[in-house]
Amino acid sequence: MTKRILPVLATLGGLVLTSLAAHADEAMVKARILTGWSQQDGQHVAALQLTMQDGWKTYWRAPGDAGIPPRFDWRGSRNLAGVQITWPTPRSIGQGGQRSIGYGDTVTLPLTLTPQRAGQPINLSGTIEMGVCKDICVPVTLRLSQDLPLGETRRDPQIVSALASRPASAQEAGVTDVHCTVSPMEGGLQLTAELRMPRIGRDEIAVVESANEAIWVAQPRTERQGDRLVARAELYHVEGRAFALDRSGIRITVLGGDRAVDIRGCPAR
Repeated sequence: MTKRILPVLATLGGLVLTSLAAHADEAMVKARILTGWSQQDGQHVAALQLTMQDGWKTYWRAPGDAGIPPRFDWRGSRNLAGVQITWPTPRSIGQGGQRSIGYGDTVTLPLTLTPQRAGQPINLSGTIEMGVCKDICVPVTLRLSQDLPLGETRRDPQIVSALASRPASAQEAGVTDVHCTVSPMEGGLQLTAELRMPRIGRDEIAVVESANEAIWVAQPRTERQGDRLVARAELYHVEGRAFALDRSGIRITVLGGDRAVDIRGCPAR
């Protein structure tokens, strides 16, 4: 494992040890399932709503160097074939001199559910492992179970609002060119993404993700050059191995103020 990854893992390890000493429980974050509505295509739209205590925050799917990624296990559900999460636009959070990506107060995560048997009700049961942070970072495990109404068509305004707050697509945001160059470096790869797109805020940052969960991506360095946004990130295999990069699995999210753009894939020039 590279020298660059070890300090990050040590930091996270320290956060976990601090967390265990804090005897965390669900009092720091409350969770409930919004039962939502059935769609004509047979899918059901529900949501997971998380409410943090004052001053506490939780993390986005790509939490940054100082964050704890959330994990969801829905295997206890009945009549459930698949779950797709729609992530509302997160924000950048300063944390001990590092930057993390996440949410404060209350966040609603819309869930699009595919039943195993169409026309039959779904029971959504899950375990959520997540981190919440204030002065310390605390790992929390939440367990929920909820029967979902079959045939309900009234849309929950909280879920509708959360769906509307997702990042814009590249097309919606006016992104006209995306390409990446990849070069080898000690222990990994360096990726430089160049995005031709309108400015979306004063303090734009890019977050780079790989579809391969074994690839760790360091927080990119982001700079604006006229109509181009340039992001440079270092990529490593978590076990220190050599790896090939699937460009189609690269996902870049640009955050700026309360806006975001979701860019899928990063081809060569």
